[in-house]
Amino acid sequence: MKVLEFEDLKAEDSLLLTFDGAFDTQAALASELEPLFQMLEKYADGWMPDVIEGKRRRKYARAAIWKALEEQRHERGTTIGFYRTKWPALSMTLSLYFPTTPPKLDILLKVEPLSFFAEEERCRQLVELVRTWASRYLISHALAHGLADNQLSGAPNFGREMQTSIRDGFDKIYEVSWLNVFGPKLVEAVGRERMLSTPAWRVEELPNGSVLLVLSPTAADFASDEAREAQARAHTHLRPDLDFDTVLHALRERSATLAPVEPRFHPDVAPLLSRVVDSVAFHERQRKIAELNAWRPPEPDEWLPSDSALPPDMDDPERARAHYSYLAELLVALLHSKVPSVFDTSPESLTDVDFHFWHEEFPRVFERKHIDAHAVPALGAYLGEVLVRHLGGQWIPRQKLEETQVLVGGRAWLPFLRASRYMRSCQSLLDFSLTQLYRVAERHRS
Repeated sequence: MKVLEFEDLKAEDSLLLTFDGAFDTQAALASELEPLFQMLEKYADGWMPDVIEGKRRRKYARAAIWKALEEQRHERGTTIGFYRTKWPALSMTLSLYFPTTPPKLDILLKVEPLSFFAEEERCRQLVELVRTWASRYLISHALAHGLADNQLSGAPNFGREMQTSIRDGFDKIYEVSWLNVFGPKLVEAVGRERMLSTPAWRVEELPNGSVLLVLSPTAADFASDEAREAQARAHTHLRPDLDFDTVLHALRERSATLAPVEPRFHPDVAPLLSRVVDSVAFHERQRKIAELNAWRPPEPDEWLPSDSALPPDMDDPERARAHYSYLAELLVALLHSKVPSVFDTSPESLTDVDFHFWHEEFPRVFERKHIDAHAVPALGAYLGEVLVRHLGGQWIPRQKLEETQVLVGGRAWLPFLRASRYMRSCQSLLDFSLTQLYRVAERHRS
């Protein structure tokens, strides 16, 4: 059963919801969790899961939930996943931990895109869902917010380092999200009266002593200046030791970091850089676009004028060309499962190869002696074969691989020299990409 993966969608921000609570192990598990799913089914407007994953995937149904929980159960707890087969994408994990006192009930939920929660009524239902969960289960804290901003702030641990969280627990408010539920312990630490007087769109004391706090009617506009001012006012009210202007400045900086940047990449490597950006965490993406907009790869100089090309110095040029073909096949053998386009020996496959080696951090991960002995010759031969097949190039065999050339129009290109420079470092994979050399050779072939 195929579910909709976030990678299947255009890269957008997501809504993150975390819920850290507790449950009663004295009651039967099904009856204890029944209200959780009743409320989910009532309030998950348009983003209700339709797939459950335990040992295997099943269509969403109450019986399937109990089956999956039992399948996944072990001494310390049980964890199952919930997904959707249709837009918007959903990833939800329910984890139960038995050895803790009291036993923990944790929910981690992501919905993409965040813009799905631009409607006030849909956000109202989300708030009601969290409010009913927090009223039913003893809670330490919960939050809902844009995932990218959450990652910039460190808000999964209320803005703290993990070690601080483990040592101190939730002893003070380090971050205020769009939606917050503060458990009784944190409410008492802040002061119940102060908590309930927080300037926010909605503040409500729950029956178990927790407090629900929502900054504005909708989740999707958290980065607007108005929303940032509301966030700073609430935060500094709950933390009088903080300075409003300082908090607001930091929030505005985060908004600026997330503001869309139009890609203006070097045209020779734009397809490669677009894939590099897509692989970066969403909260870092705009900064990466700006960085790559400003970056320009060095102009390839791995070539000689055709009238200065080094002459062949091999006794059997045909045998040498067969050897280059063999070396190129070694790259196909190495990459074919992860980069199927290598079978095509096409210009597009060069971009796929470039991205693969960059994404895998190949020069950093593998030993230099193996890179120089195996990867560089295979890459140089493959690049040369693409020049031969698609630009009408001709191999000029030399005993030294780095001197071997491919004649295209008025230039004799040095693909093995390019491959050697390419594999020096992870940055070199971009600075000396195979894609760029091909595009420049293409322009100069006439």
